[in-house]
Amino acid sequence: MKFFLDTADIDAIAELNDLGMVDGVTTNPSIIMKSGRDIMEVTKEICDIVSGPVSAEVVATKADDMIAEGRKLAEIAENITVKLPLTWDGLKACKTLSGEGKMVNVTLCFSPNQALLAAKAGATFISPFVGRLDDINLDGMELIEDIRTIYDNYNFETEILVASIRSVNHVLDSARIGADVITAPPAVIKKMADHVLTDKGLDAFMKDWAKTGQSIL
Repeated sequence: MKFFLDTADIDAIAELNDLGMVDGVTTNPSIIMKSGRDIMEVTKEICDIVSGPVSAEVVATKADDMIAEGRKLAEIAENITVKLPLTWDGLKACKTLSGEGKMVNVTLCFSPNQALLAAKAGATFISPFVGRLDDINLDGMELIEDIRTIYDNYNFETEILVASIRSVNHVLDSARIGADVITAPPAVIKKMADHVLTDKGLDAFMKDWAKTGQSIL
């Protein structure tokens, strides 16, 4: 499974990228706002660090304007993925941009039917938001299971990019289901290494080692 970082924090991206934990990056208008930086500038910097897909989202709502913005964003770097909302206009823009050979990430997906439409429109990635479904007492991971079944039934090449990841359990469940990609904040990726028994075991080892009075270096 591929790990994308859902952030525009350059330092966090560089740190995890050096560890081989970054296969791509996703951004959106809210993330760019939090960064406080110019969208073109920060996106270019991310693309210089990460060799995999970097999603940059359009802010237009009409198909023709989305297409124009998508083409402009795609000029930033070869690994740009144009991010489009799952609306009829977004699907129209997806069809055009994917037909031009551009990578497209269709975002804000909340139903299997929406995911089916995105695949038919030629999306490179579909981004179902599991955390936001959980927030309204629906099972976000059930959506991932449904999309996986549908895509496998018809051999769609669109990759399932699980978004709105809130916990390490979301990552684990996505891996079990067979999602192609997850995108998560750096803190969630780092949290995956934590386990109370690991900490307890390491503490015991260090105490025993101290009693030997030895040094490796």
